[in-house]
Amino acid sequence: MSHAPLDRSLTAEQPRLLSEMSLGALVVRNRAWVSPMCQYSCFARDGLPTPWHLVHLGSMATGGFGLIITEATAVVPEGRISPEDTGLWSDAHSEAWRPVVDFVHGQGARIAVQLAHAGRKASTFSPLFGEDGSVPAAEGGWETVGPSAGGFGDLTPCRALSLDEVRSMPARFAEAAGRAADAGFDAVEIHAAHGYLLHQFLSPLVNHREDEYGGDFEGRTRLLREVVAATREALPSGTPVLLRVSATDWAEGGWDLAQTVELAASLRHESVDLIDVSSGGAVAHQKIDVGPHYQVPFSEQVRAGGGLATGAVGLIEDPQAAEQILREGAADVVLLGRAALRDSRWPLRAARELGVASADAPYPAQYRRAVWRPLATASPSEGAPPRAD
Repeated sequence: MSHAPLDRSLTAEQPRLLSEMSLGALVVRNRAWVSPMCQYSCFARDGLPTPWHLVHLGSMATGGFGLIITEATAVVPEGRISPEDTGLWSDAHSEAWRPVVDFVHGQGARIAVQLAHAGRKASTFSPLFGEDGSVPAAEGGWETVGPSAGGFGDLTPCRALSLDEVRSMPARFAEAAGRAADAGFDAVEIHAAHGYLLHQFLSPLVNHREDEYGGDFEGRTRLLREVVAATREALPSGTPVLLRVSATDWAEGGWDLAQTVELAASLRHESVDLIDVSSGGAVAHQKIDVGPHYQVPFSEQVRAGGGLATGAVGLIEDPQAAEQILREGAADVVLLGRAALRDSRWPLRAARELGVASADAPYPAQYRRAVWRPLATASPSEGAPPRAD
């Protein structure tokens, strides 16, 4: 499922990758965005972002990315993937996020928070510690929940949420969204992918409920639609709401692309501004056909069938390839994960490779001395190496 061969002539015009993107009232400086990636670095286990998060996310802002999306940030303590994940379930969390948000804004970038509940995939060991599986209660773990009782792979089986607990979930997302607005976040992304709680409700392989939150498409999508509506209501007018989905479970009888397109079309009327299209994660027996740009066709079909802007993710590394994805209409933005971790200044490299004039590239003012010009046309200060202070 790789993308089409590169057409190097696509960069003859102003690169679309580095053009502005408008969502609601928000204008983002380019279409190279940072995908949410867990850092497992709240070592006090309190969900409060730390200096690591400031430097990690701040480096992406100085590197020229347009929109930076935080890691999965839990709306309740028991919604964390690991005890070391970030949260937004109290005003203290909002205050702790504000310096990160302010720094990103100071670099001309925008920042969104990904709101999440891990459901039956919560309370797991951080990969930083070299252990797998569920964290036992004696080591700080907790009981996990899901739409139905059962487990994911070797994780400790969860209990089913009661009807009242399900009905209270949209309010938890809304409260976190309000705190995000207080912290100054530019947008909110709702995490309904990768086998976490909202995706668990979507998937018929995981959701076996017999009440109004299970059964057919209408029932299985009900909680997500309620979360979207509550989140939208909690945010200031014009604040974009993004949605990350898994377009397919990669397993027979599971959530699939056709249902994703139907969901996207229905959410077009509920103030979702962009669908961030990923895949997989609901069941351990999934069989994923991984390769460069393997999820781009999903983004393209959701964009065409759902009538919403989309973001493409998944092994997108080359600036020319990213430009082609956008030019061909497969997505409106590209989101980088691994590539951004390897090179937090990927957009600056992209600008050079796509022929953007140095003056138009998103360099921080402090780094402008590194932009070399030909000696024949440069002033003494421009043509000389940066001063060693």
